[in-house]
Amino acid sequence: MTGWLTSRLLQSLAVLLVMSVAVHGLMALMPGDPIDLMIASDPHLNAADAVRLKALYGLDKPWGERYLAWGTQVLKGELGYSRLFAKPVLEIIGPAVVNSLILMGSALVLSLLVAVPLGVTASRHQGGWADHLVNTISFASVSLPTFWLGLMLMVLFAVKLGWLPAGGMQSLSGDGGGLLDSLRHMVLPVATLAITGIGQYARHTRAAMLNEAAQDYIRTARAKGCGPGRVVWRHQWRNAALPLVTLLGLEFGNLFSGALITETVFGWPGMGKLIADAVMGNDFNLALTALMLATAMTLLGSVLADLAMARLDPRIRLR
Repeated sequence: MTGWLTSRLLQSLAVLLVMSVAVHGLMALMPGDPIDLMIASDPHLNAADAVRLKALYGLDKPWGERYLAWGTQVLKGELGYSRLFAKPVLEIIGPAVVNSLILMGSALVLSLLVAVPLGVTASRHQGGWADHLVNTISFASVSLPTFWLGLMLMVLFAVKLGWLPAGGMQSLSGDGGGLLDSLRHMVLPVATLAITGIGQYARHTRAAMLNEAAQDYIRTARAKGCGPGRVVWRHQWRNAALPLVTLLGLEFGNLFSGALITETVFGWPGMGKLIADAVMGNDFNLALTALMLATAMTLLGSVLADLAMARLDPRIRLR
């Protein structure tokens, strides 16, 4: 186990290094820089000020020197300040990560609570009306554009019916700030993400359950007199969950990187919207830190998925 963890750690560090080079290089290729934006917004700054500020921030140096300087600061634990928010990067990323965890985690749990029973039901009635109904729901789920679904839910429940707020995390007046008010603001974005995620989890569950249904141990369990419920949930589901665990491991990074489209539509201040704003605003420190955090969490999710699979299936050995 120790050797395996050490190997995965070294692989993850190599991936992070490659990603840091790629992200830093791509951002350097973007037209303009923070100093250009600063000059465009302040008519009192001239060309001499631009040259002085670029030298002060090291923007007049070659890309390689800038990357090494940035990497050295990161290794020292100094992530710098955000140009857009005029605050330390960590003070901005912290709340955004929490907001994305709340939004994405709630949507993921809701999707699984609906998708797993649907997938199991479809597998137990293969070719029947229940199977066709679940397949139709799944295809509709994966085919719906997120932005369109979010706007339609907003028009129906916020504009037409007036039952729920259209966006944000809290009301600006009245009982804003309470738990109930926050939950009301979560309903539409969580529902949007959950509905669009149900299809893939239901389809994966159905396929995995059908694959396990043909195995010898299932016939043996039935021959011994095990009831249908015990066979499905005690024996069949445990092995069928392995592909789903792998999928969830890959989705782990999304819990921290947020959902750009949904967060933008509903004005949810999460990581997805923050990364987009940082990239479009040429906020190098904020964008690089946020993107590297999302990469690191994706790699961590892959490791956790492997550990979970080894726990669920004793035949898997981590070597």
